[in-house]
Amino acid sequence: AAAFAFAPAAARAQSCGEIELGAAVSATGIYASNGQNTKNGYEFALKKINDAGGVKIGGKCYHLKIRYYDDESTPARAAQLVERLIDQDKIKYVLGPYGSPLTKAILPVIEKYKTPLVQGEAASRSLFTQGYKYQFGIVATSEKYLTPVVDMAAAIAKKAGKDPSKVKIAMIYQDDAFSLDVRQGVIDQMKKFKMSATIDDRMPKDLNDITSFLTKVKALKPDVLMVSGHEKGAATAARQMAELQIQVPIVGMTHCESAKVTQDFPKASEGFVCPTQWDETMKAQDLMFGTAANYNTEIKAAYHYKVVPYQTAQASAAVYVWYDAFKRANSLDKEKVRDALTKTDLQTFYGGVKFAADGSNPGKEIILRQIQHGKYNVVWPEAVAAARLNYPREAQY
Repeated sequence: AAAFAFAPAAARAQSCGEIELGAAVSATGIYASNGQNTKNGYEFALKKINDAGGVKIGGKCYHLKIRYYDDESTPARAAQLVERLIDQDKIKYVLGPYGSPLTKAILPVIEKYKTPLVQGEAASRSLFTQGYKYQFGIVATSEKYLTPVVDMAAAIAKKAGKDPSKVKIAMIYQDDAFSLDVRQGVIDQMKKFKMSATIDDRMPKDLNDITSFLTKVKALKPDVLMVSGHEKGAATAARQMAELQIQVPIVGMTHCESAKVTQDFPKASEGFVCPTQWDETMKAQDLMFGTAANYNTEIKAAYHYKVVPYQTAQASAAVYVWYDAFKRANSLDKEKVRDALTKTDLQTFYGGVKFAADGSNPGKEIILRQIQHGKYNVVWPEAVAAARLNYPREAQY
């Protein structure tokens, strides 16, 4: 029976050629779970594109496939494997690993071999300031993660007839490249409204205790509290805000979903405002995947997700960008395909993709979801909001 099941696919494959992309993705190590989410997104997109007839180039059809290696969540290993993909396996087109540290490690290899890379999992701004010519990143960069919280606080102040410059902001950040980028974005955005930081602290190295910071917050009563400390920082903040019964009208926090704050701290996390790259309620769509909601339904069925991680959506969108570039280049010459990537102007279920000269996607915006009774609802920007912002936040301690 198995032979019959594969017959149609085999018949199709004979009539179409193959385009092989390469990817070093974490199957083991600290990034394994998001590595798997990334791979699921890649595989889902491959199937979708191939089932729709693949890519037409010069009147011939091609199916996409991916050769994977496990980078073990180690930057040095990722760089070795990408070199192996290009140098030994003769791969001419590369998809990114999960995360900024691994992407940073492979970029010198990508440039050395002049091999185009489309990545959807690395947000650090510093990746786009080195003058690299072969990297194309589709995600909103890290300095944007909490800037919409500043805009939202300013809009609330204006509506209430108050001067936005009087909004008091307290911030705490992990001492790593991503979080310091997040902080810089917030500082720059605050300048536009002439706001100043009431508290601007760094987290302790172990991220286990931020009571001294929260004690200041309690005393100074800021209007906005910002936290960027990945999963561990978010969990610590939620736990200790409950212990100290911290009430701040707006709380903006990165990594709410992966820190599982709704499961572990349901009362403390009520009202948190969390940035995300993608949400199924977004008004974004394309011809291949349909609407964001449609993508959400189909990938949930394929991989049994309860909540679809935005990492998966990003990965699928990255494959779609390759598909679009091959089609427009109408060639398998990697320089022609790279040139096509520079001219990308694509609407997708994940949002718009249009690359700047530095390879970033400046039009991609972060959206904010608020935790409302354990659910994540899009509340900002207002144009795409699916729910009203609960303001001021009232934690149920």
